[in-house]
Amino acid sequence: GLFVTDYFTRTPRKLSPFRSFASIELFHFHIPEDTVIAVWNLITFKEQGGTFGDQCPDRSITVYFRSGAPSVINPLHTHFPRDTAVPGSFALTLTWTLPNRTTGVFNVTSPLPGDWFLAAHLPKDEGKISVKGLYEECQYLFQPQLIVQRLVNIAVLYPGHVTEQSMAPHNRSCLYKVFVPSYTSRVLVEVLRCRGAEGCPLWLRVRAKAPPLHNSTTLDCREHIPCQLAQELPFWQHWYYVLVEKHPGVLGTISFQVTVQLTDCSRPSLARPPFLPSSASMNMPHSFGSAGGLVLGDSPPPTSPNDTKHSVPIPVTSHAGERCWPVRPTLRNELDTFSVHFYIFFGPNVSVPPDRPAVFVINLLPVLDSGGVLNLELRLNVSSLCGENVTVFGCLNHEVPLTSGDNTSVTCETESLAGFLLSVNATASLSRLRIPYPQTGSWYLSLRSLCATEHGFEPCTNVTAEVYLRAYLSPCINDCGIYGQCKLLRTNNYLYAACECKAGWNGWGCTDNAEAFSYGFQLLSTLLLCLSNVMFVPPVAIAVRSHYLLEAAVYIFTMFFSTFYHACDQPGIVVFCIMEYDVLQFCDFLGSLMSVWVTVIAMARLQPIVKQASVLYLLGAMLLSMALQMDRHGLWNLLGPSLFALGIMAVAWTARTIRRRHCYPPTWKRWAFYLCPGALIAAAAVLLYAFVETEENYFYIHSIWHLLIAGSVGFLLPPRAKSSRRLGPLPRRKGCGYQLCINEQEELGLVDPAVASINSICTS
Repeated sequence: GLFVTDYFTRTPRKLSPFRSFASIELFHFHIPEDTVIAVWNLITFKEQGGTFGDQCPDRSITVYFRSGAPSVINPLHTHFPRDTAVPGSFALTLTWTLPNRTTGVFNVTSPLPGDWFLAAHLPKDEGKISVKGLYEECQYLFQPQLIVQRLVNIAVLYPGHVTEQSMAPHNRSCLYKVFVPSYTSRVLVEVLRCRGAEGCPLWLRVRAKAPPLHNSTTLDCREHIPCQLAQELPFWQHWYYVLVEKHPGVLGTISFQVTVQLTDCSRPSLARPPFLPSSASMNMPHSFGSAGGLVLGDSPPPTSPNDTKHSVPIPVTSHAGERCWPVRPTLRNELDTFSVHFYIFFGPNVSVPPDRPAVFVINLLPVLDSGGVLNLELRLNVSSLCGENVTVFGCLNHEVPLTSGDNTSVTCETESLAGFLLSVNATASLSRLRIPYPQTGSWYLSLRSLCATEHGFEPCTNVTAEVYLRAYLSPCINDCGIYGQCKLLRTNNYLYAACECKAGWNGWGCTDNAEAFSYGFQLLSTLLLCLSNVMFVPPVAIAVRSHYLLEAAVYIFTMFFSTFYHACDQPGIVVFCIMEYDVLQFCDFLGSLMSVWVTVIAMARLQPIVKQASVLYLLGAMLLSMALQMDRHGLWNLLGPSLFALGIMAVAWTARTIRRRHCYPPTWKRWAFYLCPGALIAAAAVLLYAFVETEENYFYIHSIWHLLIAGSVGFLLPPRAKSSRRLGPLPRRKGCGYQLCINEQEELGLVDPAVASINSICTS
């Protein structure tokens, strides 16, 4: 055949340590039909400060692959919620081969067509809280690339039509495909009139959706005469691929015929007619491929004028043959993103007769519905059983309904199909099923009532069970409970939802309490973070006593909003919010930085003409508000204004030292008992905040931060002016000229400029 190669790539993304599915990076690909091989090239490289991160440590990267929907992963081995089905996926771990770069390759032979999803993450870290911008962070970037090789012009087999084929000596196999429409109960592939070698040394392989593999359904035509391979309950609305392959060592040309028979569920005794209906009547795609010179036949037989739209039939395998049961559709009602309810006509109560199953179909839209959770709930009305020991079984299968006719064993699996089993009876009248990230398409639910006897389950007589059926799509499982938050995430144009747990809870639905915080621990952490702000009461008292009223107001503002911000910021259930979280956080950050600003400006003891009208206080408030609005967690946006205030203080102190030719402040007691201890306490607080704080020790390390910062303010705040003499204001001379006021105690660094008017000696 003719091969075509397609290439797809995605933008590199920064990987994060795994905490929940909300912290992974998800990549979406689409594999076309008739693909024979798909190769993913997984490129990973390190960066640090805009350059290659050769000094960054090697951290393993785990990549997950799944077809049809995102992978449901559990790298921390947590417990899933009850009644949750976990679909499988393939995982691959990448190791580093170069100091700053590594490449992995993942091959898939004959992959399923459609959507494929890759999920990647780093291992879970220790949860250190780092200050943004303090140092260059190591970044691990991941970029997947996809190369697919697909066949074009694959020969198409039409039901009831015989295709002649001659396999040359240099050819090893011949590939065909046949489209299986809805309501088909059986696919029969047969190889006829095999000539050119003794015993027909051919392998016959059949597979749905993609070309066959070595482990696909296989038949050796040399050992089976006639060479017929049947597929019971095939997938509806999909291509089936037929591969005829020569045995190794067979030489010469082999000729044979291939034919396909499709059994219609509504007419189990007849195969589909040999004529070719139109594409619309067979629900067949318009792009077929080559048919080997097949000529269109007659049109479908005319329908009766009284023929009306009837329910869809489904196949049921039993000892008496194949029969069909109607499929009841559901009404889709979209409420919000991943919030869809499927209503049953004349429901939600469903009657399950004893002689036949009740079958329903739930249609999930491609791509749009695969990022949520499919929920199914069955509740049995016990009063409808009339005292009989009745059990209602439900089978949920993807793309084809499945109802077994064997009464002794109830299962939802065959050789090629696997479904989910639910059951309700008088003892357990409620059954639930949750499927996170379900595959899109049609899901069929088959309900059947059986009576339990000594010999197993048998059909009931004259007992019609009544079941309440509820099916809906939700973003997360139970909205992640009280210890989680359901987040709506996006990768390019694909939306999906995931839980982000808190207070030590883990799991897909935040239901794993192995490491959960107790209520007492949550209450203790909240009280420590809130009550540690009471340490600001002594600085407020000192500021009021020293006539620093503006500074005292800032400290009260900081104490108030820091207390209620931490009361609202708790991860557990001990939470109290008086305002919106964002408002409380902004006020807490602004109050903390303003406390540093006004304290440093007060220590500078600027001249009255500079400090008049609180110019610097207003300037600081505006600069800090701007910095917090730009980046609330940025280091330099927050550190810049503080360094600016320290620069003002250093200039003021240096000017006084030069003018007086003596160190300022002049007394050693001020340095030994106030400035040095206050600076050491503040430095210790900054070191704890920047290098020691983690998620586990946050509640007590941050409480110590509150205590140290408030304590340092009490040491660093300048004292109140202590005048040695009190001179009344001298009478001011009238007339022209200027007045020069000299504050002797201000020059010595002993008083506050606010009382300069009391102890000034003015001369004209």
